[in-house]
Amino acid sequence: MTLDQIKNPKIKAWIEECKAMCEPDDVYVCDGSKEEYDRLMKKCVESGLATPLAKKPNSFLFRSDPSDVARVEKRTFISSVKQDDAGPTNNWIDPKELKATMKGLYKGCMHGRTMYVIPFCMGPLGSPISKCGVELTDSEYVVLNMDIMTRAGEKVWQYLDDNFVPCLHSVGKPLNNGAKDNGVWACAPVEQKYISQFPEEHLVWSYGSGYGGNALLGKKCFALRIASVIAHEEGWLAEHMLILKLTNPQGEVKYVTGAFPSACGKTNLAMLIPTIPGWKVETIGDDIAWMKFGEDGRLYAINPEAGFFGVAPGTSAESNKNALVSASENTIFTNCALTEDGDVWWEGIGYPAKGKLVDWKGNTRDAFPKDKAPKGEEMAHPNARFTAPAKQCPCIAKEWEDPKGVPISAILFGGRRPSTVPLVHQARSWNHGVFLGSIVGSEITAASTINAAEVGKIRRDPFAILPFCGYNMGDYFQHWINVGASAKDQDKLPKIFYVNWFRKDENNAELPGGFMWPGYGDNSRVLAWIFDRCDGKDNAVETPIGFMPKDGAINTDGLADYYKKTLPEILKVDVEGWKKEVKDIRENHYPKFGSHLPKELSACLDDLEARLSK
Repeated sequence: MTLDQIKNPKIKAWIEECKAMCEPDDVYVCDGSKEEYDRLMKKCVESGLATPLAKKPNSFLFRSDPSDVARVEKRTFISSVKQDDAGPTNNWIDPKELKATMKGLYKGCMHGRTMYVIPFCMGPLGSPISKCGVELTDSEYVVLNMDIMTRAGEKVWQYLDDNFVPCLHSVGKPLNNGAKDNGVWACAPVEQKYISQFPEEHLVWSYGSGYGGNALLGKKCFALRIASVIAHEEGWLAEHMLILKLTNPQGEVKYVTGAFPSACGKTNLAMLIPTIPGWKVETIGDDIAWMKFGEDGRLYAINPEAGFFGVAPGTSAESNKNALVSASENTIFTNCALTEDGDVWWEGIGYPAKGKLVDWKGNTRDAFPKDKAPKGEEMAHPNARFTAPAKQCPCIAKEWEDPKGVPISAILFGGRRPSTVPLVHQARSWNHGVFLGSIVGSEITAASTINAAEVGKIRRDPFAILPFCGYNMGDYFQHWINVGASAKDQDKLPKIFYVNWFRKDENNAELPGGFMWPGYGDNSRVLAWIFDRCDGKDNAVETPIGFMPKDGAINTDGLADYYKKTLPEILKVDVEGWKKEVKDIRENHYPKFGSHLPKELSACLDDLEARLSK
């Protein structure tokens, strides 16, 4: 298809407008075919931007510019008409001012490049929950990754209408007077990077970065920031959540979603291999869930993505074997190290590399004797990624592309909390569950900050969506409360739980890493308890913080003895610790949201404080 053959006048006019502004040498409408993918990848290889991997079929390694390796939160903007609508946790610029600035940058930004038109669908084609968009980009890397991460190409046109989400992207490096990239990653200086969402227009403009969610605009920009706004308008939920399918030994099935901040094992949980006999975990999605009420009154979820954009470092056969298998072929790797025999390597992969490696900056170095380099000397960037088709995951559920979605029985929240928060507890009600989601956070450690004064404080990430919510977080909390209230049958709402795999006892030399719970596959023991709770099984006791497992309710068969000893401790209510938690929420967290904080959440906090004092 050519630009002239696009039938939708609104889409065509928008592309023409962007073409006139960006001034590309050519416009190419992507068809999403294998031939197209192979041709564009060959172009990247021939230019020196991509390296074929001898050890992984049809897989390639890219290295980005050192200034362009992750999301740039300080350069990410929610440009609503009113600053109050963006809220206190988002960066805001007046849309007129921001558009004027960005139009100046976009003018002629695609000189010497092709403008690629990517029609794409977030979610299964034809699903009533899915939404479509069009991304314009001057990056072949973006086209290739979007082809894996979304349903993209010619098949999408029949689903595109005037309600499409327009997404404009440029690496921000025009090639004037015959200049070439010469295998160098194209991007603009940090101060010229803009990842901008315009909520009222459901519009995304991104400039200056070619990396990850800054450039793959179907991901965080559309599927969370803009989708959260659309969901708020239409009465559904767009969430930063995994979706998994859980089957018990009797063959009964439940579907669970979960929201966890970064570095809390979300992808590992989505692809978990259970350690308790007879249980089975399958993957629907590892990162984003869109949920709407079905005709039967239950919340149904789809995974809007078609691939995994996973963090490579720390992914090993122990932590996530299924992710490694998913990325064993037809995968794009970014900022990993390259081995002598044509494979990728990263810190925490589970085995030491041999010989010499080419690190993520392109330097040849001797391999370290262990599977982890000293901090600051990493062979792979800590945010190195793999982009792999979801259909390659060995534990992908057959329902993962079901257009109607899957019915959700439980919603999990969690964070890295070495103290206070128990292994698992259940909310008393939907609103209490919203309260638990609103206080999600992880404790700041020396390894995660350069500011010693921050160590031990809680970095709150409500619903694990703080960097990805497209409007005021206080209004977002209220939306969750409203969604619960709108349910035709309150008994059909998912049960809500808070889990914490990260309790520590540094003084116990028996415990690996000081962790009081093994995590990984043994988290299936907690999932089994949650499964039974969703069926109303009497396996819990009521406590000041919610429902917690009765003695013996967590299956410990085959669990190491030292974990059996620590289990009672991590299933206790730390009353003094929770009183400190209440104080921190009341003094440092909730005040940020001012008058937008729902009264129901203040009431939950008061109730928790009162229960702890009894």
